Amino acid sequence: MIRKTKKICKMRGSRTVGGGCSKMRRGAGHRGGRGMSGGHKHMWTWIVKYDPNHYGKYGFKRPQKTITRFNTVNLDFIDEKAGELLGKDLAIQENGIIVIDVTELGYNKVLGKGRITQPLRIKSPKFSQTALTKIENAGGEAVVI
Repeated sequence: MIRKTKKICKMRGSRTVGGGCSKMRRGAGHRGGRGMSGGHKHMWTWIVKYDPNHYGKYGFKRPQKTITRFNTVNLDFIDEKAGELLGKDLAIQENGIIVIDVTELGYNKVLGKGRITQPLRIKSPKFSQTALTKIENAGGEAVVI
């Protein structure tokens, strides 16, 4: 239901709509400044009540050079590109098994997405659990560097 007793409805048609002089309510001074201005001065009680954790530092930010980022590769990609890698001398063949070192390709972790159709010996610093089981089920070997 529409409220007919709202102040703005009563003030319609007046020149200043309850704002006093027509020059008032113009700038940001009417609201005490823009944004968070006055947070240490006249808006301090608002800060204390509604945003008490606004000032100061909290928590710990790890140095970015200590974080190891994994450049991952999936098993289906390795299986698909095994023939090409042999042709480019990025992989070798020993006793019918293709040996691929993923660090030479720029990767440092092998993930288990997709199917592996041939026995492969894959060398990598890290493997996921699904990648390990899929490599072993295909008759290959996962070598942790």
